[in-house]
Amino acid sequence: MSETNYYKELGVNKDASGDEIKKAYRKLAMKYHPDHAKGDKSAEEKFKKISEAYAVLSDKEKRKQYDEFGSSAFNQKYSQEDIFKGFDLNDILREFGVGGGAFSGRGSRRRPAYGSGSPFGDFSAYQQPAHGQDLVYELPLTLEEVAKGTTKVISFKHDKRSEKITVKIPKGMITGKKLRLAGKGETSPYGGEPGDLYIQAKVMDNPVYTVKEYDLYIEKSIRLTEAIMGSKISIPTIEGKELNLKIPSGTKHGTKMRLAGHGLPQMNGKKTGDLYVSINIIIPKSLNSEQKELVEKLAETGI
Repeated sequence: MSETNYYKELGVNKDASGDEIKKAYRKLAMKYHPDHAKGDKSAEEKFKKISEAYAVLSDKEKRKQYDEFGSSAFNQKYSQEDIFKGFDLNDILREFGVGGGAFSGRGSRRRPAYGSGSPFGDFSAYQQPAHGQDLVYELPLTLEEVAKGTTKVISFKHDKRSEKITVKIPKGMITGKKLRLAGKGETSPYGGEPGDLYIQAKVMDNPVYTVKEYDLYIEKSIRLTEAIMGSKISIPTIEGKELNLKIPSGTKHGTKMRLAGHGLPQMNGKKTGDLYVSINIIIPKSLNSEQKELVEKLAETGI
């Protein structure tokens, strides 16, 4: 990711005063504002960049963070909404004598949304007030709940109050997967839409299985004679079934066997992960006299 140099965007030195930064932005805003450069897409892009630079460098705390940590770390910490929070572009442009009216709308502050399409023309990207803060709720789930789906009642705090809601958890909601509950986040201080609540799954450890995305892994121990002669063993599945797994004669220690389709279902999909069985061969640490005699006879045959 390329570094964004806000000082370079405004054409000022790193030690520039607040007045120098303001003067530089005013000059550039007069030049690149779409009222003065209609239809010029490069001018629109330049105006976005200088506005972002001024929003950061005109704020003492944001400028301090940017100077200390650099562009990449700063942009990991500050989203576009964070950068423009408290930055009233309408008032600033009117102060400069530039067409601030193009940014009119409900509320006193706007959130620029530099998504797909141009944010200029009718400046529709600036017309919507900033929405409220999104919230993330980490929800612990058992493997059985991930496999079958479940319903949970969760309690969370927002807007300085507690709220309980019932949430239907679909099958396959593995660690990191999220559900979005629109409008359940913080209210907007600027008259915009409330933020969203994201339910993020965290699968709890299981005493039987380990998990890698949608695949399950289980270890099964067999006797040496079972490995040599072959055998059948019972394998529990996450659905509560028991499967018979054939162990071929001559199976080696550490062999991994796959039971297709007996892992976790994929969220909002038709596919299912697999169940892998890792075979551990038990080697006895000591033998009784009868066992020792039999092993010696086997050794004489070349086994």
